[in-house]
Amino acid sequence: MKILIVEDNQQLSNDIAEYLKDQKFSVEQVFTFSDANEKIVMYEYDMVILDLGLPDGTGMDLLEVVKKHRSEMAVIILTATHALEYKLQGLNLGADDYLTKPFHMAELNARIRTILRRKMNTNDHFIKTGSLEIDLNAATVKCKDQLLSLTRKEYDMLLYFVQNKNRLLTRESIAEYLWGDHADQADNFDFVYNHIKNLRRKITEAGGKNQLRSVYGMGYKYETDE
Repeated sequence: MKILIVEDNQQLSNDIAEYLKDQKFSVEQVFTFSDANEKIVMYEYDMVILDLGLPDGTGMDLLEVVKKHRSEMAVIILTATHALEYKLQGLNLGADDYLTKPFHMAELNARIRTILRRKMNTNDHFIKTGSLEIDLNAATVKCKDQLLSLTRKEYDMLLYFVQNKNRLLTRESIAEYLWGDHADQADNFDFVYNHIKNLRRKITEAGGKNQLRSVYGMGYKYETDE
């Protein structure tokens, strides 16, 4: 799961980022409205953790940007005020949840995982798809009861495919999702193919079915009857 942290307090942002990385999430950080606006319009994230008080704009305005350009993107708003009107305004604009500062990281983690389960259409932290079983809490994958030794990128890529099953994903969209700004610096996207090739190999060597299909000249698709 890829998360964008929009928080102008750099110490708090770093604390959140460090904690979430320990929880096996992919994390990017921005500290201003303008940088967040650019990221949200250009790149894809599963979730935005959004501070309402930014130095060059309001979090509420940024929430509207999210829902205009990336309506499927989940949002947890952070607010320093206990005023009910701000919480209700955020929820009415499309936020999925909110936390009032100060908060415990464990609570943030629980809120994130609840939203992740909702996005994956499951009430449990296990996802079964084909011959695979994904443990969202542990960030692990089993194939026919055999634990797969996946890299972080391979795991994130598989989850991205499962979230978008039966949808064509271009190499560009996969690269941007997994590598963010760094994808723009690539001369080509051969590295995407190499990660997919390794992921396919690990699944099939464990006796699983290859459901990652190449669509010639266009991209890839995770095909399933589910």
